Amino acid sequence: MKKYIVLICLQFVTLLAGAQKEQELDTVDANSTLGDVIIYANKFPESRKRVAQQVLVIKDKNTLQHQANTADILINSGSLFVQKSQNGGGSPVIRGFEASRVLLMVDGVRMNNAIYRAGHLQNIITVDNMVLDRMEVLYGPSSTIYGSDALGGVVSLTTKNPSLSSNKKITISPEAAFNYQSAVNAAKGHLNVNVGSNKWASLTAITLSSFGNVMQGNNRRAYYPNFGKLLYFTERLNNKDSAVANPNPNNQAPSGYNQVDFLQKIIFQPKKNIQHILNVQYSNTSNVPRYDRLTELTAGKPSFAEWYYGPQKRLMASYQFKANYQQRFFDEIATVVAFQDIEESRYSRRFGNNRRDERIEKLQVVSATIDAKKYYKKQEVHFGLDVSHNNINSKAIGRNIATGSLTPITTRYPDDENSMSYYAIYAQHTVKFTEKLTLNQGIRLNGVNLKAQFVDTSITKFPFSKANINSIAPTGNIGLIHASKNVRTALLLSSGFRAPNIDDITKVFDSRPGTVIVPNEKLKPEYTYNIELNINKIAGKFTYGGALFYTFFTNAIVVAPFTFLGNDSIMYSGVKSKVYANQNRNKAFINGASVNAAYTFLPTTTISGIITYTYGRFTQSNQQIPLDHIPPIYGRIAVTHTARQFTAEVNALFNGWKRLKNYNIDGEDNLVYATADGMPSWITLNAKINTTLAKKLALQFGIENIFDTNYRYFASGISAPGRNATLGLRMKL
Repeated sequence: MKKYIVLICLQFVTLLAGAQKEQELDTVDANSTLGDVIIYANKFPESRKRVAQQVLVIKDKNTLQHQANTADILINSGSLFVQKSQNGGGSPVIRGFEASRVLLMVDGVRMNNAIYRAGHLQNIITVDNMVLDRMEVLYGPSSTIYGSDALGGVVSLTTKNPSLSSNKKITISPEAAFNYQSAVNAAKGHLNVNVGSNKWASLTAITLSSFGNVMQGNNRRAYYPNFGKLLYFTERLNNKDSAVANPNPNNQAPSGYNQVDFLQKIIFQPKKNIQHILNVQYSNTSNVPRYDRLTELTAGKPSFAEWYYGPQKRLMASYQFKANYQQRFFDEIATVVAFQDIEESRYSRRFGNNRRDERIEKLQVVSATIDAKKYYKKQEVHFGLDVSHNNINSKAIGRNIATGSLTPITTRYPDDENSMSYYAIYAQHTVKFTEKLTLNQGIRLNGVNLKAQFVDTSITKFPFSKANINSIAPTGNIGLIHASKNVRTALLLSSGFRAPNIDDITKVFDSRPGTVIVPNEKLKPEYTYNIELNINKIAGKFTYGGALFYTFFTNAIVVAPFTFLGNDSIMYSGVKSKVYANQNRNKAFINGASVNAAYTFLPTTTISGIITYTYGRFTQSNQQIPLDHIPPIYGRIAVTHTARQFTAEVNALFNGWKRLKNYNIDGEDNLVYATADGMPSWITLNAKINTTLAKKLALQFGIENIFDTNYRYFASGISAPGRNATLGLRMKL
C-alpha cells in the first residue's frame, strides 16, 4: 500500500513541476543582528543578546516536519546527541546529562514525571513533529526557571497556534502533508484544518505514522565485519520458540511500529493583548519492539522471545492565559494549568519460557504555573509559582501464554499508593545597565515530597515497605552579558537541582543480562554547579559561536554494586543476578566545549559547521571513573545553497570513537551492544532539496547516508538506517 501511495504522489509532483514556483523560506537573514533573534528561554519573549544561557533555536518548518520523529530533528541538527535503544526511541543528551536529568517541556507543561528513568527514554516521540512551530534547547543547568530535572538543560517544544482571521470573515485553511523514508519503510500522513475569525480560531490536526523494520547500512569496517548483523530472530512455531535464520542480516526485525497523534487547539483573543488557549494533545503507539533486548544471546540462543513496550499513551489537556501591557502591578502574565494521563507498559518473555511478564504503569499529573513580569525603566523582574502533583499506579502479572494461568511477579514500582509533588517559588531579575551590558540574576526555592509504599513484599522480601522523602533546595544563577550590535559575550554561573523520583528510589528491574537493580530508599537529591563562557557573532559573511563549560556534580546518583539482605547476588526472573542500586556519589564533574561557525562565500551559498566535546568523571575509592551518558565528540558540517526557487544542502554528520576505557561498565552505556573496543567512529554524507512546485505545494527530497555506512550511536542497541531516500510533500488545500 505504501508503494502505491508514493507512486501516486510522485506522479502528482510531475504534473505540477511546470507550475509557477514560489519559495517559502524560514531562515535568519545573513544581515540580521543579535537583537533581531527572539527566544523564549525565560518563558517570555526576549532578545537573544539579553540572555546569558546558550540556546539552540530550530524553527525552520522543513527541518521540523520532514523527520521521522521529534528526536530525529535533534539528531540531524548536529547540535545534540541522541541515544536510541529501538526504532521507536530517542533520548536527548545535553552536556553529558540524559533522560530524567534533562527536562522536556511541551507548550509550557513539563513532560518529566515521577517515573522518568535515569537510563534512556523515548517519551519525546509522543510529541508530533508535524505540528511543531519551534524547538528550543537550553544548555546547562536551568533549574531557576524550570525547577527539578533541568540539570543538563531543557528541550522546549512549542506546537502551532491557531491563526486568527485578519478581518471579520471566517476563514477555513486545510493543509495536508506526507513523508516517506525508504530505509525504515516509513510512511506518515498528516492533515490539519484551521478555522479562524478575528477573535477566535481553532486548529485540528491528526497524524498517522507507520514505521517498518530499520534496514541498517551494509558497509562495515574491516575489523568488525559482522557488527550489527542480525543472524537470527525468534518465531513461535508449533507452540515452541524457534530461532529462525534471518534471510537479510541487515534487516533489524522486529523494530517496526505504528503511531497516531492528535492535536486540538482553540484560541480566544477578545483584545489584542489578551489570549486564552485551550490545548488538547493525544498520542498513542502500537507495541514497540525493544530491539536491543531481542538481540541478546544466552548460550548462543536468543535471551528473549518477546520484549516490547506496550502502547505508550499520552493525553494532555491544558489551559493557557496570556496578558501583556496591563499597566498595573505586572506588565506581562502567563498562566498554564494542565492535566496529563499517561500509560506505559513492558512485556517480556524469555526464550523457551511460556511465562510472559507484563508490567503496566499509569500516571495522572496535575500542574500549574504562574509567571509574571514587571518592567522598571532599565530593570525587569520576573516572578513565578510552580506546582505539580503525580499519582502512580503500578501493576504486574506473569501470564502463561500456553495455558493462560497467572502468576504474581514483582511490580516495577511500589504496588500501593504512590505520589510525588513538586512546588516552587522563583524570581529572575534583569538589569540593562546600557545597550551593551546586561546582568541576569535569579533564585528559586524548590520543594519535593515523595510517598511510596509496597503492599506485597513476599516475592523479594524488601527490607522496607515505605519510602518518604521531603526535599527542599535553593538554586540560582547569575549572568553577565556584553552585546554589541553583532557580538555577544556572556559569563554565567548557575546551579541545578533534581530530587530522586519514584523510579530512582523504588524501581526493580534487570538493566542487562545477569544484573538486577534493587530499591534504595536512602537516596538524596543531586545538584549541579556550573560555570560557562558563551560567545556569539552574527551578521556579515562570517558568523561564529562557542561555549566553554565546567559542571560540578555533587550527590550524583549513579548505578553501582550493592547488597540486598547482605547478598551481592539474588535470583531474579529465574536468573542469578548481581545486585546493583542507585547510589549517591560524592563528587563528579563534566566539562566540555562546543564551537560553531558559518561562512557565506557566495551571495546565496554558505558553509557551516558545529562540533561538541564532553568529558565526565566521578570519584570512587580515590579513583576517577568514567561517568555514564557522556557522548563521544560529535558534530555536523553543511554546505547550503539558497535560490529564489529552492534550497539545496549537502551535509555530513559524524561521531568520534567511544573507546572502552571511557565506558562506565556499571552504568547505562550499554557496552554489550558495542564492539569489544567500544563504539567505532562514523561519518555519513547526506543531501536534500527543498522547493515549492506551486504556490500551495512544497516538496522535499533527500538521500541520507549516501554511502550506506553501518554505524550505531553510542550507548544505542539498534543500528542507524542505511542508505535512505526521503520524500516530503506539503500542500495547502
